[in-house]
Amino acid sequence: MKNSINFTSTTDSKEWQTITDAVMGGVSKSNFEITTNNLAVFSGHVSLDNNGGFAMVKHSTTLHCKNYTTICITLKGDGKTYQFRIKENTDTKHWFIAPFTTNGEWQTIEIKLSSMYAMFRGNKVNVPNFNADTINEIAFLIGNKTAENFKLKFKSIVLA
Repeated sequence: MKNSINFTSTTDSKEWQTITDAVMGGVSKSNFEITTNNLAVFSGHVSLDNNGGFAMVKHSTTLHCKNYTTICITLKGDGKTYQFRIKENTDTKHWFIAPFTTNGEWQTIEIKLSSMYAMFRGNKVNVPNFNADTINEIAFLIGNKTAENFKLKFKSIVLA
């Protein structure tokens, strides 16, 4: 049973899909790559032009979380606020989210799964907080209502 995502030379960056506000007419740009030193890098520029303002990278996976309560993400950010997002089913429209702020240094963000609340297109959804046995999709999103460059590096995503 899989309970972590690590970034190695065998990780295929094409399994991670970047999505920006271009889906609704915006002009934000983003990129996702795996480096030679086993880091994942999500970077780009968020633009507010054409009513835009977000960039996201998502990945379909199966993480078994039945015996775990926390997700630990080892990352280095740029001092900006991001959202970590999960879905128990890729067909579900809403995401369960947890905002976090980076500090410019390597850090491990610990998020209680039960604290993740449902959102759909920026609006809270009236469903219980996350309580499923599996996670089938994960994502990171930046959308701070600010035009800004961003860069988020990841070492690992681990259930604990």
